[in-house]
Amino acid sequence: MSGMVQIYIFFFLLNFAIFRGYSCEKSATVGYGNCGNRGRAVFFSVVIPTYNRKPILAKCLLALENQQFGNIVRDYEVIVVDDGSTDGTLEWLVANADKLTHVRSISQCHQGPAAARNLGVEDAKGDTIIFIDSDLVVTERFLQAHADALLQGYKEMDSAQVDRLAARVFTYGSVINTCNFDNPTSEPYKITDFSAAYFATGNVAIARHWLLEAGLFDTRFQLYGWEDLELGVRLKKLGLKLIKCPAAVGYHWHPPFSLEQIPGMIDREIQRGRMGFLFYQKHPSWEVRMMIQMTWLHQILWGVLSVGGMLNERTMKPFLQWLIDRGQPQLALEIARIFLNWYNVKAVYAASSQEPRS
Repeated sequence: MSGMVQIYIFFFLLNFAIFRGYSCEKSATVGYGNCGNRGRAVFFSVVIPTYNRKPILAKCLLALENQQFGNIVRDYEVIVVDDGSTDGTLEWLVANADKLTHVRSISQCHQGPAAARNLGVEDAKGDTIIFIDSDLVVTERFLQAHADALLQGYKEMDSAQVDRLAARVFTYGSVINTCNFDNPTSEPYKITDFSAAYFATGNVAIARHWLLEAGLFDTRFQLYGWEDLELGVRLKKLGLKLIKCPAAVGYHWHPPFSLEQIPGMIDREIQRGRMGFLFYQKHPSWEVRMMIQMTWLHQILWGVLSVGGMLNERTMKPFLQWLIDRGQPQLALEIARIFLNWYNVKAVYAASSQEPRS
């Protein structure tokens, strides 16, 4: 078992170091940066894009209905943006409307999470937007934790802003990954749950006007990946400061790794590669190249580890299944990331090679 643990730690640290560190009636607004509005409570609009996730979405929404908060939070709404689901999501929302008193839903044809989040922001009544994903189950003090952290951030920023301009801050909560569908909030925090992202929409709270000023999400990101980090680059240029908010905990559910998931995972990595190059076209910097794995270092790393692609979903299938059968699905997933990352790197460079040269 100690050997298995050592292998797991090796592949996790390798993947984390190279890839994960870079890795959807307007109310009287709070306007915390405005001196006259400073004492007023926040109204949250929780925006949740969803696509064919009805079972876990139900847990997500019921957890949001069970919030406990003080006078810092005036009220909140939950906006579910259905991105063309075919699993009966909209029908379920209508049938359970009496249990979901804070929820209202809007729908669009399948256009991806960027367009869905934009639609939610545009329709929001709140002054502050919280983005979470539809497979996230939050704790009872989730909204209160974001409000407390925002308020503290506003106070700290105000001390340095003589002109009392709107404070340029947003909060980013904790995301704990879990495979426990029945009781997702029982999962302990793990080293693999750490994120170094600046702005990611899995659990973030930000004043609505900053999103509008930055230009919202770029709807050209219709495939998987990067639409939130790309917006983060624009928010950073506006001078917004990230405030970590570990008390705002969300449990990100996903099924245990199995071989049946691999084709879909490969497809997502290819999509991520294509969207990664779009990200780089908008922000051609070395930092973005590192994020999207568009460097010679990533080519060499994943090319060597996958033996030029010889270690792939077919050749590694018996070993991965052996690990799964022995109760090590997470270790199997970390090892599978070798060829998944190789697919990603190849997709980035394939997208680059298709770009017309001037």
